[in-house]
Amino acid sequence: MTLRGTGQDAPVANPRTLSPRGSWADLLPGLALCVLTALLARAVHQALPPSVGSIVGEVVFAIAFGLFFGNVAKLPPLFTPGLRFSFQAVLRAAIVLLGATFSAQQVVAIGGKAVTMIVALMAIALVAAHALGRLAGVPGRLATLIGVGTAVCGNSAIVAVAPVIEARDEDVSFAIATNTLFGTLCVFLYPLIARAIAMTDAAFGTWAGAAVNDTSQVVAAGFAYSDAAGRLATAVKLTRNALMGPVIVLMGVLYARSQAGTGGRGGEHGSFWTRAKQSVPLFVLGFLAMAALNSLGVFRELSLRTGRDLVLDAQWTARVLILVALAGVGFSTRLDAMRETGLRPLYVGLIVAAATSGACLLWIRFLGPAAQ
Repeated sequence: MTLRGTGQDAPVANPRTLSPRGSWADLLPGLALCVLTALLARAVHQALPPSVGSIVGEVVFAIAFGLFFGNVAKLPPLFTPGLRFSFQAVLRAAIVLLGATFSAQQVVAIGGKAVTMIVALMAIALVAAHALGRLAGVPGRLATLIGVGTAVCGNSAIVAVAPVIEARDEDVSFAIATNTLFGTLCVFLYPLIARAIAMTDAAFGTWAGAAVNDTSQVVAAGFAYSDAAGRLATAVKLTRNALMGPVIVLMGVLYARSQAGTGGRGGEHGSFWTRAKQSVPLFVLGFLAMAALNSLGVFRELSLRTGRDLVLDAQWTARVLILVALAGVGFSTRLDAMRETGLRPLYVGLIVAAATSGACLLWIRFLGPAAQ
């Protein structure tokens, strides 16, 4: 991967092999550029009509602006440390804060039947993404990101899993583009299909909540059908979101074992603690710890004592940090590297989304929706 420099392309080492640490003087140019790009993305998103903004998230603009400016302009190498810091440290901090928005109660509230369905659909999406990725020659990490984006919670899952599996910037950008494209299509197509086959509110709410990608897209599709469908779709989607922690850990364990088997990341002779750290990075433990604190009601109690909704504060801060991090991803992504991959990831994403959607419809047909 390279970052455009003055007069020529300046080589940039893979972000995962470098420390995000550095003096603030070194980090400031690139970090400031990412912050300004994130602010621009938020301003443009907020200027959109609500009907459009609810479908196309602001993260899309952050990556798009970063891609555009990073590939058109010739950025001097002095921006490199800050861009790397954005995608490493800033993104990890955002993931830890996201943990405060998840709880075990979300899973319990929707019921065992719905949780079983969601887990089954997640398995289908992940297995299908890897199988199709191999057939189509799509890089394994990109296929994983497409799978988790479809299976769990869209772009949030993609950016959370990416550092765990050490995905390239190009993989993250491509996966988010694929996830956004098909999620947006679902918002328009699902209500039309449902009305054509006269689905009940409960059936449609289950379908939208389990098979549409991002939370904002689920809400848009669900409430476009009916208020009852929208409420159920949101509940099902939040349950998917709450299962992101186990998926992150699972991906870390699987990739650590895979690389240990091939001699990567310390090989099979690494110590137990080395393998454990590779499988479950520190920021993932931070995510799980925050989720556990939220499940135990710690943040609720602190919110009452401070007079602020700390969970909402954590969610807002995480969204801002994710915007900054993804702007850095955009700046560090080379479009020529994405062109080399071609349209095959889009085909994989389409088939995975269709397989998940079809499996969900079959489940509803034979076993019933999440709620009657």
